[in-house]
Amino acid sequence: MLIRETPMMIDGPSGQLEALCLDVDEARGVALICHPNPVQGGTMLNKVVSTLQRTARDAGYHTLRFNYRGVGASAGSHDMGSGEVDDAEAVAHWLRARYPDLPLTLLGFSFGGFVAASLGARLEQQGIEVAKLFMIAPAVMRLGGDNPAAERCPLVVIQPDADEVVEPQLVYDWSANLGRAHELLKVAECGHFFHGKLTDLKDLLLPRL
Repeated sequence: MLIRETPMMIDGPSGQLEALCLDVDEARGVALICHPNPVQGGTMLNKVVSTLQRTARDAGYHTLRFNYRGVGASAGSHDMGSGEVDDAEAVAHWLRARYPDLPLTLLGFSFGGFVAASLGARLEQQGIEVAKLFMIAPAVMRLGGDNPAAERCPLVVIQPDADEVVEPQLVYDWSANLGRAHELLKVAECGHFFHGKLTDLKDLLLPRL
């Protein structure tokens, strides 16, 4: 099995998007991973994103993580909203063309949780099934209006209970008001970036992937 991801550029709505792709033998699915807030230094190399990628790899998924517009070598400039979802949508369609027979799972951390959930809704509106959606310490306050969350795919929300970036109660309230079946997992004594808790995150993710 290949261990090292392959750098590549994917055409996006504002120009090419920098990405890392990994193929595994006998893959059971494809995992698209969305990174945190670019304005606060978030990139596809974020350590939580890296943990999501490695966990999906170990679960038998092809993986792809990418930089939004204006991040790293990706063209364009930050939109901090629908533009990043547009980028993720372009990558998702690229993945579906590359792996047409494999189910697509979406994972997003922080701002990337908003992007992944919004992308899931767009794909559902296009009649494209999302196999699973994982939202990690998600920026739920950004969801709504033109960017609703996916409604039909299985959903897992993982929220640190000592999150200093996304107020945990906002996530708990959003979860309580969601009105559909999903799983909410609270990580005790854990901050937003899962310092010292990345193994715990992997242990929660792996059996659910």
